[in-house]
Amino acid sequence: MQADDVFRHQLLGVIPRLRRYARSLVFDHPAADDLVQTTLERALAHWHQFDQRRDLLVWVLSIAHNAHLDQRRRDARLSVVDPERASADQDAQGADPGVDVGLRIDLVAALTRLSPEQREPLLLVSVEQLTYAECADVLRIPVGTVMSRVSRARAILRQLLDGGDRPKGDGQRGLRRVV
Repeated sequence: MQADDVFRHQLLGVIPRLRRYARSLVFDHPAADDLVQTTLERALAHWHQFDQRRDLLVWVLSIAHNAHLDQRRRDARLSVVDPERASADQDAQGADPGVDVGLRIDLVAALTRLSPEQREPLLLVSVEQLTYAECADVLRIPVGTVMSRVSRARAILRQLLDGGDRPKGDGQRGLRRVV
């Protein structure tokens, strides 16, 4: 059964935010585009399961999150982008780097040093402006866990952007460290 026109129109409306989330999640434009494509395919294939009382963006970001986890499990590794490579990629795309390229490169480098468990809720809350409850719904974790991970991620980012190394007591508690 094919998705109805209303659903497809609504789905088109969330693509820019889905793309932004995917790019900030995987730090690689081709991989992010693949994640967006996979997410849209899954959403269209399962459109009949969407509950109209839910926010479509939250539902689509949940699909993206699950697709990303599936890919991570398949790859069994997280690829980290070198800040110099990120800058070169940006230059090659001819994008306007903005006012402070150095800060952007530092931010990307700092984000790559966060564990996925901290980076994902931070991006959903700070960049995508989801509520903690919506973020918890997307990630399928308790709201308190979202709040804790976002708080720790912000503290680590502040430390890293101030030129420090990752704080020793960063609350990782057994989470995999990405350096």
